[in-house]
Order: sequence, then C-alpha cells, then structure tokens
Amino acid sequence: MTMTLISAAGLAERLNAPGVRVFDVRHDLTNHSVGRQAYEAGHIPGARYLDHETELAAARTGRNGRHPLPSRAAFGALMAAHGVTPETLVVAYDASGGMYAAHLWWMLRWLGHGQVAVLDGGWQAWTAAGLPTAAEAEPAPAPGAAVEPGVALAGSVDARAVLDNIARPSFTVIDARAANRYRGEVEPMDPVAGHIPGALNRPNGENLQPDGRFKPAEQLRAEFAGLLDGRDPASIVHQCGSGITACHNLLSMEIAGLAGSRLYPGSWSEWCSDPSRPVAKGA
Repeated sequence: MTMTLISAAGLAERLNAPGVRVFDVRHDLTNHSVGRQAYEAGHIPGARYLDHETELAAARTGRNGRHPLPSRAAFGALMAAHGVTPETLVVAYDASGGMYAAHLWWMLRWLGHGQVAVLDGGWQAWTAAGLPTAAEAEPAPAPGAAVEPGVALAGSVDARAVLDNIARPSFTVIDARAANRYRGEVEPMDPVAGHIPGALNRPNGENLQPDGRFKPAEQLRAEFAGLLDGRDPASIVHQCGSGITACHNLLSMEIAGLAGSRLYPGSWSEWCSDPSRPVAKGA
C-alpha cells in the first residue's frame, strides 16, 4: 500500500530508529531564503534541509518552468548523499500545509522509492505537540548506498502530451492553483494569466482542515469523486504553477484511495512560456 501520511506522534516514536531520514523542505516561493532561515532557527532533531530552488530543481532555461525536475540519476545521487538507501523510510515536512513535502513525496516515488511519508500538519503539528526541536547544524550523514532510479511509482506527462490532449482527449488536467489564478483574473508568479484549455480546478488548500492537517480520507474521496464525475483516477493529470502544489492534490487523491493519477511537472510556468500554446480564461 502506498505510504502517505505520518502523524507527529508516529514520527516521534520512530525518530531515533535506524533507517529513518527526515527532510525539512520549508520554503516560500516569493522569498527563497525563508526556508533555510526557519530551519536554522529550529527543526526536528536529525532533519536535513533541502532547498526547492537549488537542490530539488534543475537548471532553468526560461522555457522549462520555474521548478524543472532534475534527472532521476541526479536526484538519486542527492538522496544517497543525505544517507538515504533503498531501505530508508523518508519523512518530509514543511510549514505550508504539506505542499512542499508532497512534492518531495512525489519525487521520491518518481525515483522508485516507496518508503516515504509526509508529516501531517508539518512543523506546526510537531511544535504544537510539544515535541523536541534542535537548532544546531546537523552533521553530514554517512553516504547511503546509491539510490539508483528504479521502476517509477509515480507517472508524469510533458507539455507535448498536454498539448496533444486538447485536440484528442485521453486524460483530464486538474489545476491546483487558486481559483482566481485559474480563471486568469490575477497572476502573481508568471507572465501570462489563465489556464490550460479543458483543465478543471481544485485549489490545493481545499485538501486541508482548519488545523492544517489533511481532511479524512473519506471526505477527500467524496470531494474528488464529485470533481472527477466518474473519471478514472488513472486518467487524471495534475498541474499548478510549477509542479509543486499539484503534488498536494496528487497526494490527497492517494490518501483518498484514488490512486494512479500523474503530474505535469512543468505546469503553467512552462506552458505559458511558449506563446503558441493556447490559453483559456474564466471558469
């Protein structure tokens, strides 16, 4: 069964167990220094910090989106350098309702590593439970055995597939951005407003309860079932602005038992970089 969430109490019980690696992926898309500063001020003991801009993304060309995926080999080498082996249980957390942690969750599954979970409620849940924190720099771990790319447990599609799908539909795109960005009323991050023609909208914040934890599986299943309207989960492709928050919807569908959907990693930032690609506006 796919791993999805772990509670603060559940992580606390495993924190000092061998074969567990915790990653802090706190981040802010508008201020890239915030995450590391937060980590240095306090983090879960033993957690290693990963930067979404410099470590979890490849070089940007202006045409491949704001967070292009690294190669699977490069990402596997990064994980090994942080002490991850094929047997390691990886736990990811952030302070943004799980949207950055969900991206790392997806990337590890894309690599072929299934032992990965997101800390439900993130940093806030950990500190609210009164669990210990650390501020000192974590020593470098012993490098892990090479995490070679294996059979991907998470699928993706590229811009060409999304473009071809508009004329010959074989999957449905779900856009995880806020509704006003989807409708093209505002666009704070990218140069063009609007959405991919035919895409549905499910803002990723709708997956959470007021306390920042994910909604129960039954509730998520009912809500996504209403949006999918009979569509097979395997026929769903998720996108957002740059491939990060879309993973929150993908994780939520997995929590709901609706497995098999895929990611368009380039998302809107890649899509709108080519003026020949069509843009839709409105609901």
